[in-house]
Amino acid sequence: MDKEPITVGGLEKIKKELDHLKKIKRPNIISAIAEARSHGDLKENAEYHAAKEQQSLLERRIVEINDTIARANVIDVSEIEYTGKVIFGSTVELFEIKTNKTKIYTIVGKDEADIEKNLIYFRSPLGKVLIGKNKNETAQLKTPSGEKIFKIKEVKYSFNSASR
Repeated sequence: MDKEPITVGGLEKIKKELDHLKKIKRPNIISAIAEARSHGDLKENAEYHAAKEQQSLLERRIVEINDTIARANVIDVSEIEYTGKVIFGSTVELFEIKTNKTKIYTIVGKDEADIEKNLIYFRSPLGKVLIGKNKNETAQLKTPSGEKIFKIKEVKYSFNSASR
């Protein structure tokens, strides 16, 4: 069972999700199953089968979250000595050379990744090419639309959980 890195904020987020699933969603689904059962014949009861499917998905997600918590290697990047190197949990300002655009990403764990919030998985293609690089270095990423070259403008070790 390999440990999975996660930020402090990421662990808090999945613990809140787990609490919500157990205290809100699970009772709602149990009520929906009971209601559907009261309608009689279960063989042709679409509501019952839909509620049971929801229950199955919910229980699977609860097991996933419990597994992630059990394997969590919580990393508080703000407590790591700053070296300017891109590491798990760091926030990186990138300048894409071809497009002259600047983007800011935070390197996070699997359950935290959300490209809309600029949170990228450390094992994603971009995460892989950034990890270990230093400020002012370039990183090359091969994509289906061609190669992208980024210059690392800034590396910060203070995780901004407000961006969640």
